[in-house]
Amino acid sequence: MKKSSIHQPLENIEHWEEDLIKRYPDPDTNGKEKEDFRNYEDSDRAESVKEFYRLNHIFQTYDFVSKKEAGFLEFNRKEMSIWEAVDFLNTLVDDSDPDIDLDQLQHLLQTSEAIRADGHPDWFVLTGFLHDVGKVLCLFGEPQWAVVGDTFPVGCKFSDKIVHANYFADNPDSTNPKYNTKYGIYSPNCGLDNVKMSWGHDEYLYQIMKDYLPEPALYIIRYHSFYAQHRENEYSHLMNEKDVEMFEWVKKFNPYDLYTKAPVKPDVKALKPYYQELVKKYLPKTLKF
Repeated sequence: MKKSSIHQPLENIEHWEEDLIKRYPDPDTNGKEKEDFRNYEDSDRAESVKEFYRLNHIFQTYDFVSKKEAGFLEFNRKEMSIWEAVDFLNTLVDDSDPDIDLDQLQHLLQTSEAIRADGHPDWFVLTGFLHDVGKVLCLFGEPQWAVVGDTFPVGCKFSDKIVHANYFADNPDSTNPKYNTKYGIYSPNCGLDNVKMSWGHDEYLYQIMKDYLPEPALYIIRYHSFYAQHRENEYSHLMNEKDVEMFEWVKKFNPYDLYTKAPVKPDVKALKPYYQELVKKYLPKTLKF
């Protein structure tokens, strides 16, 4: 196999989401089979996803996450509005999608409009619109394996249910007795707020939004890629009662994220006034990134 660049192990930033659809088909998606959403049989793409997770699993250590938090959570890189952030995300088009050609804004709107059509509260609609905005990390030169991908706790044993878990064998935390036990540095049912997650767009956006959105929205943003828990139930021993309650919202959100992509593009011009008012209701004019 031809080696991929360490900074570009995926052909496109969305390939990990496409891989999710194949790994976690949802039986309650309006009667559609997973093949009706995306059909990926290109072995080269499968190899690029594996390379992505190889790098992710080797380098996402407790120390790595701590350094990223120290560097990025000062929010001193750029101040911009949500709309400026979304304009940047529009450059991340999935050129290799065999079914549809959607930029990030269209994906966000398809997610949020499906939530709105089902009559959910406006904060839930806004969460659908915002959930991937943390991918602006790419603007600051972060490699894809430190922006997207399934997330998982660091500081304790890596579950073998995490996708491509075999690559954790080369992660130094796997052989560190401080971190390689069931609880590691944590205590039973300590609560996920006390657990450090792998670094990426989920945690980054959560930290930006934590003073503005309702708690269920913050759980969705922070844990929507934590498949080892909300699909595999592998880390219940770290969760407290509040986590269990809030994860019902995470589970409710997941199908909207994965299964609302369709060939009909949202009418951005018609929808934008509604979302401008919704953003204004919950968020300040600009945010620090």
